[in-house]
Amino acid sequence: MPIAVLSAKGQMTIPRDVRKALHLRASERIVIVVDGDQAVLKPLRGTILDIGGTIKTPAKDKPADFRKIREEVRKRVGRKAAARGAAG
Repeated sequence: MPIAVLSAKGQMTIPRDVRKALHLRASERIVIVVDGDQAVLKPLRGTILDIGGTIKTPAKDKPADFRKIREEVRKRVGRKAAARGAAG
């Protein structure tokens, strides 16, 4: 079982066997999902929409709809850009 050591800065090196098994490369993003007292590492490949449903939320909360969030952000950015263009 590969073991990593946590540095004083909270950093760790992922052992070579694990990097190889997950096909990880330098600077690649990794999602860390906490499940109880365990943490699961998942390579983040693609977009944020690809990890939808992997993040647990309290039962009273509805799961986030990443498509709706992305669309709302797109609309707000568009409105701000249009306002700047009209003012400029």
